Amino acid sequence: MNLDRAVLAFAGVMVLVSLALAHYVSPNWLWLTVFVGANLIQASFTGFCPAARVFKAVGVKDGCAFR
Repeated sequence: MNLDRAVLAFAGVMVLVSLALAHYVSPNWLWLTVFVGANLIQASFTGFCPAARVFKAVGVKDGCAFR
């Protein structure tokens, strides 16, 4: 798995977890979904993604979008 796929998979998991928590615990968990979506939008313009930096530090190989 490369860095791009890891970031996309992590974002998808975070959205699904947020929706489950909003359904079963509190609707305030939807703010996590908002944060993930906003982060994806800003990453598409700037190329900066905090999750990509973490994955790269862990040793995930480079992709095309995040280096």
